[in-house]
Amino acid sequence: MRLSQMLFVTLRENPADAEIPSHKLLVRAGYIRRVGSGLYAYLPLMWRVLNKVSQVVRSEMNAAGAQECLLPQLQPSELWKESGRWDTYTAEGIMFALEDRQGREVCLGPTHEEVITAIARDMVRSYRQLPLNLYQLQSKFRDEIRPRFGLMRGREFIMKDAYSFDADEAGLRKSYQAMYTAYCNIFQRCGLKYRAVEADAGAIGGAKSASQEFMILAEAGEDEVLYTDDGQYAANVEKAVSLPPKAAPSPFKEFKKLACPDTPTVDRMCTFLGCEATNIVKNVLYQAVYDNGTMVAVLVSIRGDQDVNEVKLHNELTNLAADYQASKVLKLDVADSEKWGVAPLPLGYIAPDLPDAALAGAKGLVPKFLRLADKTATETQGFSTGANETGYHVVGANWGAQYPTPGRIVDVRKARPGDRAIHDPSQTLKSARGIEVGHIFQLGVEFSVPMGATFTDETGDVKPLFMGCYGVGVSRVAQAAVEQSYDANGIIWPVAIAPYQVIVVIPNLKDTEQVEAATQLYQDLNAAGVETLLDDREERAGVKFKDADLIGIPFRVVTGRSLKQGKVEVVKRATAESTELPLTEVVATLQSWIGDAIAQA
Repeated sequence: MRLSQMLFVTLRENPADAEIPSHKLLVRAGYIRRVGSGLYAYLPLMWRVLNKVSQVVRSEMNAAGAQECLLPQLQPSELWKESGRWDTYTAEGIMFALEDRQGREVCLGPTHEEVITAIARDMVRSYRQLPLNLYQLQSKFRDEIRPRFGLMRGREFIMKDAYSFDADEAGLRKSYQAMYTAYCNIFQRCGLKYRAVEADAGAIGGAKSASQEFMILAEAGEDEVLYTDDGQYAANVEKAVSLPPKAAPSPFKEFKKLACPDTPTVDRMCTFLGCEATNIVKNVLYQAVYDNGTMVAVLVSIRGDQDVNEVKLHNELTNLAADYQASKVLKLDVADSEKWGVAPLPLGYIAPDLPDAALAGAKGLVPKFLRLADKTATETQGFSTGANETGYHVVGANWGAQYPTPGRIVDVRKARPGDRAIHDPSQTLKSARGIEVGHIFQLGVEFSVPMGATFTDETGDVKPLFMGCYGVGVSRVAQAAVEQSYDANGIIWPVAIAPYQVIVVIPNLKDTEQVEAATQLYQDLNAAGVETLLDDREERAGVKFKDADLIGIPFRVVTGRSLKQGKVEVVKRATAESTELPLTEVVATLQSWIGDAIAQA
């Protein structure tokens, strides 16, 4: 392609709304253009990148035995109501929901579990049709509260989503492993540094689903990954588990109630009492709202130096939903007793045995606390905690003596860098930032049971299909690649997904010899299968060189002064290494370099 004929406009200044380097560079380099909040046009260079990523995805999905299809973006609400997710997604406002001219509720698909399950329900009849894996590449829509970071968190984006169907859990695990392998291959072939981590399944998979995220490692990543150097453990911080630091010996030898004015925080308690945070049990109050409208006051006891992981807490509460005749948690917040219409609680001085009477008169709340204790709290002895009275704490307390032994002991603490690893306490957790570009789930019967997707097994029994779900954010992969690899001059694309592999630059259009040599190289390279741009614009040489660096084409060929000796300059974008090559060797050398770069990815 000749740049003189391409829709190609670069900017020297960063766009005002761009916050991270990849967003700034993609706009400046003419890859994307904002047309509305969270809405971007993919311009010709970007579309080539997206097609490259899509080709890699298709290749690996097909190799894994998946079949490509295309599902409707507009989905009827009935399917979502069958799965029980319509109210959740509309209440959270994440889904574009609307009515058609007949007054029927529909949505723009944020995901396609319901649609694909309905298709399987209608078409899969026998175990002989299993296993089955269907995938598609198309746009998804999510009404983000705060669209930001360009393609990272937009309201419309390109995604590959796949769905597997198996006869049992063993089959599901096999399908899941095949997708895991395919995903590793995809990100490796794209030339990206990534890490597969244990993850929370969120609203798609449910609290009990096995799932893993694939993270592109980059400083601007919104997710924190905890990992060990031995390569045996990696998890999203929302899912991570670890061994907490060892507790200091308790300085409290007997149980006492003490006046402790102005000590509502752990730090102030430690200073006033002369103890460590590990000697304190703090009690945090939450309010959970279930999908049937039931509101529950949740009292969580945890060691003073630890924090509650609210994703883990949400999952624990989901596991207890049946106790309240519900199926899932719609909302979880730190409690505000003032909204309950009850007497103010002694916040900062609450004990594990805060009486249920404190909830008397609360509007809409179950009149009894749900009491959960993290393992760190139950293992603490001779501890200090609140006295259920503002300005007072107790010291030297023990479970089974001053306070009843907790009935529900859970792991809801947030793992941190520096914690000891469970698989090997000699290993400590380290932290990295990551951009989530892929997520795989073992759904089990999460959707097939409520939607009636069944098959007949070998014995004639009717059983639910076991499902898996596997997503890759294609447009997010493209931007994540930029976030992982750039410098002060612009983008550095991995060779495998660069829009073009080579750019031939003519420094001086008035020099006939330069123009003829560049044109011939351009034709020869393309004929040899090397994707090549020709910068034949009427611009100064310096502008062309800056633009070549900005758009990140892996190799730049310059028909400059060395042409008098029958040579051209070839520059590697990633290293800025410059080499002079005879004209007769350019095509073969570049073919070799490109092949090596792709093979090493």
